[in-house]
Amino acid sequence: QLQLVESGGGLVQPGGSLRLSCAASRFTLDYYAIGWFRQAPGKEREGISCISSRGGSADYADSVKGRFTISRDNDKNVVYLQMNSLKPEDTAVYYCAAQNLFRRCDLTADFGSWGQGTQVTVSS
Repeated sequence: QLQLVESGGGLVQPGGSLRLSCAASRFTLDYYAIGWFRQAPGKEREGISCISSRGGSADYADSVKGRFTISRDNDKNVVYLQMNSLKPEDTAVYYCAAQNLFRRCDLTADFGSWGQGTQVTVSS
């Protein structure tokens, strides 16, 4: 079974940057679209970005468009989420998950193999 592990979270000041990583074990990521999600205390989980299996297609939620960039390195079996111009409202636990779609991704469809999450806190 595909296992995903997130890393790279931490405390950052408003306007700062972080890069999250989603690494896979046991299986290659080549066949999976990968999505990034976040959940803040008391709020529903939000899908914020996804990337197709070969990286040719990506999608972003309006809340992060223009500030976050998703990418992947299938040779290293890792998907990244570069987060710039961070705001306090970006504070949340960030999760990655896999989707079995070919050459596309869909934030509204089912994802599985969820990681354990990494905390991102944006505060001065």
